[in-house]
Amino acid sequence: MRFQTELVPATLIRRYKRFLADCRLEDGREVTAHCANPGSMMGLAEPGLRVWLEPNDDPKKKLKFGWRLIEHADGNFTGVDTGVPNKALREAFEARQIAPLAAYTDVRPEQKYGENSRIDFLLRGDGLPDAYIEVKSVTLSRRPGLAEFPDSVTARGAKHLDELARVAQSGHRAIMLYMVQRTDCTQFTLASDIDPKYAAAYAQAFRAGVETMCYNARITPDGVDLNAPMTIAI
Repeated sequence: MRFQTELVPATLIRRYKRFLADCRLEDGREVTAHCANPGSMMGLAEPGLRVWLEPNDDPKKKLKFGWRLIEHADGNFTGVDTGVPNKALREAFEARQIAPLAAYTDVRPEQKYGENSRIDFLLRGDGLPDAYIEVKSVTLSRRPGLAEFPDSVTARGAKHLDELARVAQSGHRAIMLYMVQRTDCTQFTLASDIDPKYAAAYAQAFRAGVETMCYNARITPDGVDLNAPMTIAI
């Protein structure tokens, strides 16, 4: 997935009201960028971080910059925008790049299902059970090399797991797909201490037949792409 416009580097001044971030561009100007991330962003909102912003000239948008990436001191990147995984995954599904799902030829994003919910992707293929896929963006890492989800309590996330469990029990494929938007992690687990109810919902969904997949991302200021499967340590 390529960014629509060339990203520009900046320094984070502060993140506030969840969806706003004040940043200083390299020419000294201070701008407010949209932060498309409702989570806590634990460890990722410290003043002074080097960040990458996407400018826009859309008259319908109040803010003229969107916060897309963090560039860490060691050269690794973290993707901030929680909408990016769906865009990258759609490209991967349509190109049939994910081996366990490569036989599916019909990719349908944002399909209604469950109780007033929408599944991120519904995949269909001749002679195959429908595959319902829920996607979560993962950015938390409290131990070197280990990515965790969630970074804050998510009742919505637990609801999605409950609905996936019902899908699995009805005979369809139900898949929880975690996309790790960090280039410094090799393993994935659940942050059970942050949200025990989510962990309990995951355990129940797993017993009901929900599949778990986890992939990391290839991240640069040019774009974000699906990279490779990650070790799941749950």
